[in-house]
Amino acid sequence: MSEPNLSSFIWSVADLLRGDYKQSEYGKVILPFTVLRRLDCVLEATKPAVLAEKVAREKAKLNPEPFLLKKSGQHFFNTSPLDLKKLMGDQHNIGENLRAYVQGFSASVRDIFERFEFHAQIDRLSKAGLLYLVTEKFANIDLHPNVVDNAKMGSVFEELIRKFAELSNETAGEHFTPREVIRLMVNLLFIEDDDALVKPGIVRHLYDPTAGTGGMLSVAGEHLAAMNPKARLVMYGQELNPESYAICKADMLIKGQDVANIIFGNTLSADGHHGKHFDYMLSNPPFGVEWKKIEKEVRKEAEQQGFNGRFGPGLPRVSDGSLLFLLHLVSKMRPEKDGGSRFGIVLNGSPLFTGGAGSGESEIRRYMLENDLVEAIIGLPTDMFYNTGISTYVWIVSNRKPAQRKGKVQLIDASSFFQKMRKSLGSKRKELSPEHIEDITRIFGAFKKLTRAGVPISRIFKNEDFGYRTITVERPERDDKGRQVLGTKGKGKGKPVADANLRDTENVPLSEDVETYLQREVVPHAPDAWIDHEKTKVGYEIPFNRHFYVFKPPRPLAEIDAELKGVTDRIVTMIGGLSK
Repeated sequence: MSEPNLSSFIWSVADLLRGDYKQSEYGKVILPFTVLRRLDCVLEATKPAVLAEKVAREKAKLNPEPFLLKKSGQHFFNTSPLDLKKLMGDQHNIGENLRAYVQGFSASVRDIFERFEFHAQIDRLSKAGLLYLVTEKFANIDLHPNVVDNAKMGSVFEELIRKFAELSNETAGEHFTPREVIRLMVNLLFIEDDDALVKPGIVRHLYDPTAGTGGMLSVAGEHLAAMNPKARLVMYGQELNPESYAICKADMLIKGQDVANIIFGNTLSADGHHGKHFDYMLSNPPFGVEWKKIEKEVRKEAEQQGFNGRFGPGLPRVSDGSLLFLLHLVSKMRPEKDGGSRFGIVLNGSPLFTGGAGSGESEIRRYMLENDLVEAIIGLPTDMFYNTGISTYVWIVSNRKPAQRKGKVQLIDASSFFQKMRKSLGSKRKELSPEHIEDITRIFGAFKKLTRAGVPISRIFKNEDFGYRTITVERPERDDKGRQVLGTKGKGKGKPVADANLRDTENVPLSEDVETYLQREVVPHAPDAWIDHEKTKVGYEIPFNRHFYVFKPPRPLAEIDAELKGVTDRIVTMIGGLSK
């Protein structure tokens, strides 16, 4: 069954729910039933063997669990003699039997249905007289991976979540990232390690602290499997939304991953993988979301642990927690001596430039650049995400840069790399084609300055190019006769007293001496000015758009005049017509 047809078929269950459920509540029924049918199909072939094994091992007074896992061929099993099709044979006891069936799953699967609060929906559907009808709908679709592969199933879940989020006015894009954006990020993440990743038996660890439904983990797994079928990617994640977490966990189970590595909870306030480090990481944290609810825990960690914790470099303003996720990922990097790490994170424009010298944001950028962690930043087109049309940027971060990248940052403006979608999905109106992804990947891999048709696409900078000093320029206070007022106490005795009303600040590039700057830019206009070096602060910002700005000269004046004359003549003619 094709992806759109499957999505529509599952969506048709909404027709049954209409009236008894609000539109915004459809997902509470449809998502867990879709997961249940998926697991049901996966276990169908081995179910008889599992039940027989259970009887044999219990008779021998042995713990049957490890044997049942082996017989099921999965990381989960079900010991109930029932399945969804058998439930159809007893309409009057459907509620009781469905509960018993769900309870027959191994603990990791039961947790999934607890996150969905599935038992509450069984009660509600039963009271509305809908339980049998809804169960029957799902019993009649085949969701086995041989029919609907993992990639298709992931897309179906994401499409359903997007629809439900739209109906309930939630932020759909918080739950997942467009697949083509993930593919680009995965390409950029693995490109420099292609040789290592094709070795037989290679094992790598991948982490997503904002896992959503597991899309990033899945696409990375598919990519590595295509490169090297004998490679093994061990996946880790954490997710705050209970429904997204449940879907991610179910997806990982079917893929044969250890679901103990998928943690429920808030990554920033309760790190579910404390002390662990990873080879690769991917993340699309929510854009511009405040962190006031977890401020107490975050500040406590920053103050008490400093650089031994995650937030030593600084804290951003409470209105946008994006950079907290960046610092969290940095803390999860393997030390360079152990092989190092690379990660990709999608951020909005704010982390590039918000905050002056000395601010939390600037200090975080300073830490990233002075420690040579930023490999590249790629500007994506607008209208790429489901919940926002704003500009977004992929940061590629590494503590094991190749020799040619050391001390440098590559900026790529890929804002013109898109094709318009035939049908918009929320705010998403544009998408990257496979050719766009390949082109951007090549540009990144080449690591060269690139201009096309006079428009810069790729630029290479030194880390320090983004740094500056904010200097405080003072001028003397003067008395009624215009004479400089001198200090009478302490270290200021005999020196000019600064006039606060004449005080100014200037940003000077790190590459330039501040005194030289003062003599060239300030002294010709204010010969009595000096720098108060005690107030100097170092700042960093990445003015991405400025580096790709192309000046377009205004049209010739004669052309504008001719156009205006044409418009004026038409107006005169129209007025003349009205007066007849």
